[in-house]
Amino acid sequence: MGIIKIEVEDILTLKKSHPCGSRQWKVIRLGTDIGMKCIKCGHFVMIPRHKLEKNIREINRKGCLLKPVEVIIEVE
Repeated sequence: MGIIKIEVEDILTLKKSHPCGSRQWKVIRLGTDIGMKCIKCGHFVMIPRHKLEKNIREINRKGCLLKPVEVIIEVE
């Protein structure tokens, strides 16, 4: 079993879009809940990590596009 390694300042592309039309979110805060800000409208939300991990399509980390399976960390 593993978790997806998410870092502050990552841009996440999610499966479903925000009501403003954007699917991209910038990670602001990490922990059990992930704090994210919508790239288009600036709306801030806190989402539990386990819910968020199911909805990630890709991660833009410092200009590199990564799939979630490429950044999984194994935990016991």
